[in-house]
Amino acid sequence: MNVSRFRTITLLDTSVSSTNVGDEIIMEAVRHQLAPVISNDYVNRVASHETMSAKSRGMIAKSDYVIAGGSNLLSSHAGLRSVWKLSPLDASLGRKFVMMGVGWYHDQGAPDPYTAWLFRSLFARDRLHSVRDGYTKRKLEALGFDNVVNTGCPTLWELPADINQTTPQKRARNVVTTLNTYMKDRRADSDMLALLQRKYDRVYAWVQTYSDQAYLRELFPSIELIAPNLAAFDAALASDLDLDYVGNRLHAGIRALQKRRRTIIIEIDNRAREMGRDFNLPTVARDDLKGLEARIEHPEPLNIILPRGEIDRWLGQWS
Repeated sequence: MNVSRFRTITLLDTSVSSTNVGDEIIMEAVRHQLAPVISNDYVNRVASHETMSAKSRGMIAKSDYVIAGGSNLLSSHAGLRSVWKLSPLDASLGRKFVMMGVGWYHDQGAPDPYTAWLFRSLFARDRLHSVRDGYTKRKLEALGFDNVVNTGCPTLWELPADINQTTPQKRARNVVTTLNTYMKDRRADSDMLALLQRKYDRVYAWVQTYSDQAYLRELFPSIELIAPNLAAFDAALASDLDLDYVGNRLHAGIRALQKRRRTIIIEIDNRAREMGRDFNLPTVARDDLKGLEARIEHPEPLNIILPRGEIDRWLGQWS
């Protein structure tokens, strides 16, 4: 292809310096979705989960745009508690940062003045920003950004087009689960595991972060663990096992949906709650044990609705 000038794109990689394998699920989707639309660009990668070095800042300074891939990157308090390790020095990089399915860090109030200044200094005005839910969209709109579309997380863009028609409805014989040790609730987690023991022949658990292992063993000593890497989880989902997913790790649940496994995601924070509401994902509130049991017992068709038009608009701007 004859191109007059190759763009330089820096990809803000949320899986680097992360202990959460779920971030690999996100970044795999980000890379796959971007591949066709930035195939003629020079692409750098820098980490989002640690403060940028002079080298990373220099790479961004020479880039046309920076694409921030998924995760809970945005926070109302960027200088205090945020997954994205920004500093005041980064404001000098200019308005070249573009969001791709990014979400807000928990339920928070309005951004503090420092955060508002930083976001307005960094976020592009000439490109559409893609966010993962309506909550995040409203947060950015309140800061004056009218170039925001709600597309869901890029992991949802990876769902098969026929997901609603081809995903099993009946309960499987076995189940794979996950727990989130960052947001523990021993009673709720124990109740969920006990319910799964009653309803399924065998209960497996995928270890998504290192600390999950001890917590799972503590609550369910005999549980069968799946190795803490994405390949092992994918192998279980692709196996001949008659298998459901029921757990409180959002992206493990989305991965199960990508593999057409019957899935129930437990809402433990704003991520599953907001995306469940916006896109009709199969979610259940953490304190609704009866609701969870009813979903396990009774076949219920999927009706996931994705904003394909908004997704195409965001991707189309890079062509």
